[in-house]
Amino acid sequence: MMKKQFNRMLQLANHTVNRSENSELLSEDLIQFENRIEPTRRATCVTYKRLLSCLHGQQGADFDKRLKKMPLMLLSQSIEDSCRELDNESPIRKMMELCCSVENTLAKVLIEHELQVERDVLDPLYKLSEEELPNVLKHKKQLAKLTLDWTAAKNRLNQATKSGNQGTPVSSTTTKLDLLKEDVEEIWRRVELSKDEYAADLYHFASKEEEYSNYFYSLMEAQADYHRKSLRALDAAMPTVRPSPSPSGGCSGKPAFGQPLEEHLKTCEREIALPIEACVMMLLEKGMKEEGLFRLAAAASVLKRLKSALDSGSFDPNEFKSDPHAVAGALKSYLRELPQPLMTFDLYDEWFQAASEKDLPKKVERLREVCTKLPPESYNNLRYLIKFLAKLAEYQEVNKMSPSNIAIVLGPNLLWPRDERKVSLMDMASASSVQVVTVMEPIIQNAERIFPEGPQEQPSPATTEGTNEQC
Repeated sequence: MMKKQFNRMLQLANHTVNRSENSELLSEDLIQFENRIEPTRRATCVTYKRLLSCLHGQQGADFDKRLKKMPLMLLSQSIEDSCRELDNESPIRKMMELCCSVENTLAKVLIEHELQVERDVLDPLYKLSEEELPNVLKHKKQLAKLTLDWTAAKNRLNQATKSGNQGTPVSSTTTKLDLLKEDVEEIWRRVELSKDEYAADLYHFASKEEEYSNYFYSLMEAQADYHRKSLRALDAAMPTVRPSPSPSGGCSGKPAFGQPLEEHLKTCEREIALPIEACVMMLLEKGMKEEGLFRLAAAASVLKRLKSALDSGSFDPNEFKSDPHAVAGALKSYLRELPQPLMTFDLYDEWFQAASEKDLPKKVERLREVCTKLPPESYNNLRYLIKFLAKLAEYQEVNKMSPSNIAIVLGPNLLWPRDERKVSLMDMASASSVQVVTVMEPIIQNAERIFPEGPQEQPSPATTEGTNEQC
């Protein structure tokens, strides 16, 4: 018995050192793929375990169960419970409520991210490392065992042949040789079947190798998407969460409406004017599909209250974003009440000259050149606003606000002559409803070409609306 086991180990050692028999069964490309199987299994197994330990929620649990135990959600609940002891007028309570809402949103974004990682990365990695590749390795072992059996059977046949040549009775030798030959042939048939099955596994692995590599790209893509959504949620809240720099709650006590843009930005240490950024963020959440946005008038009392809140620099967006027409009205008022239009007096004639160009590519290029002549403060805010208006126009089938309609209702609030009193009523109507449209419409339609560098990141309507619904 011990001798038999020793011979078996010797055969296995010889097979490992010199794979000439087995190598003849597989082509060179299959041997290359074969050498990748075990390292791939180890790599995917380790990645799966480490990635699993990064999850904050319990694997396999549904959204609601995860949400209850999410650390960010527990933080949100603690803030909410704590602030109830403060009176409704306390600025600390108001800030805590806003912070609570943000942490709640971030918790939900994180859960959605982890569910996506489980679906697109963890589950495929587990299946690959614990099912698919082990199955291939199992077939590899089966082929190795059968190859050893085949080699042993051939050795027995060779030994019997040698014994027959040394004077063993012919009849008994022939019978034994026939049996041994049948044994060798039977084992070889099994070797071929096993080889075909194993080769099919290797070819399948080779065909899917690119797909397997994409599991890791999916992980990075999911992480990038998670950080973008988190940043958007924070950016949407910052105009209201940002603490006031002065005890009065505003920017050094100075109102935003009617103040020169440069002075407001310098005082508040901002790049985008607070009324523009806050209104755009609220409209992105609730106004993109609102029919007649910027065209329909809002309730005067709501509009007045919103302007006052924006002037103070401290307001609750939840109080106003449900009335997108009031928000749009506040944005129009801010633009119209600027001492100088966002597109400036100095460039008034140049805008119309550029827009008069008949060839569209040349028109777009000339409009872009005029944009570059704007002061940095005006350029940044116009770019931010135009990018938003272009996004609004994408929903024109629902909101009925095409680039032309947007240009008609908003253009006169962005560009007007230095001394309107010297312009006749007829000329004024023409400038507001016709000439300004010829400037604004192509700018909105070609926002990406006129502002190729892109503005500050804005959340997409789908993202912000989805986040709000979860809240």
